[in-house]
Amino acid sequence: MPTSPSLRERTADAAAPLPPGPPNPVGGRRRPRPERTALLRRIGLRVLALAVLLGGWQLVTALQLWSPVLVPSPAAVWRALLETSGTHDGVRGYQGHTLIEHLGISLRRIFIGAGAGVAAGLVLGVLMGTLPWVRVVLEPAVAFLRTLPPLAYFSLLIIWFGIDEAPKLWLLAIAAMPPVAVATASAVASAPTALVEAARAIGARRGQVVTSVVLPSALPEILVGVRLAFGIAYSSVVAAETVNGLPGIGGLIRDAQRYNQSDTVVLGLFAIGISGLLIDAALRLLSDRLAPWRGHA
Repeated sequence: MPTSPSLRERTADAAAPLPPGPPNPVGGRRRPRPERTALLRRIGLRVLALAVLLGGWQLVTALQLWSPVLVPSPAAVWRALLETSGTHDGVRGYQGHTLIEHLGISLRRIFIGAGAGVAAGLVLGVLMGTLPWVRVVLEPAVAFLRTLPPLAYFSLLIIWFGIDEAPKLWLLAIAAMPPVAVATASAVASAPTALVEAARAIGARRGQVVTSVVLPSALPEILVGVRLAFGIAYSSVVAAETVNGLPGIGGLIRDAQRYNQSDTVVLGLFAIGISGLLIDAALRLLSDRLAPWRGHA
């Protein structure tokens, strides 16, 4: 005959934790994931920092600590944005081109010039990383170019190529090439020796080792060099457009500076900075897609 459970057993059953039930679909909400919370926190902090900067800027201009010619107000920069983005009083944009057209022409120059510099840097970096004698010959020249400011050799480029598009593109290419070459050479030279030897042991040729083992291993560092190259080229666009730079965002800044139009100068700086942030974000996204293992063991 079955016996009734003892007091100890009944007490143990009563004290045992109940299994988790299904979430309450009516009374409660699902808790946000930690990743989403961290993302919202970062966005909130950045918005707060931007609001503080804008508030400080507005406060400085409202107190009239400096002349409006030296420090234009946010409202003046906004009016400059409206004036350069359309047609007002029969004048289209700035010097016949809208702000987006000036920016687009500068971006075209950056992508062509910096793209050529990145391609040359990749080739030189692979050669320097795989062939020691090439590194001995080319490394001093690459380091020499890396230390030169763009304006130092822009005058020479104008003498060689004139004042049209060629010197601007050459300037951006020369500015973008060294960081890619240095990053690629360093990453290729530090490729895992075990993987390289294993590929050679199964009969892979030098070219196959480079394309199948060395370059995939070096890809994260190469992409960092590409980001640096585009950043340097973007910071050099004003120097590249100091001569015959209109239309172009750098030429707009230089021309507005001649006439003390500080609101237009600040607007051009904002256009360069914001578009540069978008380009860097796109390059970071590309890096995450092409090298998802970056930062992981």
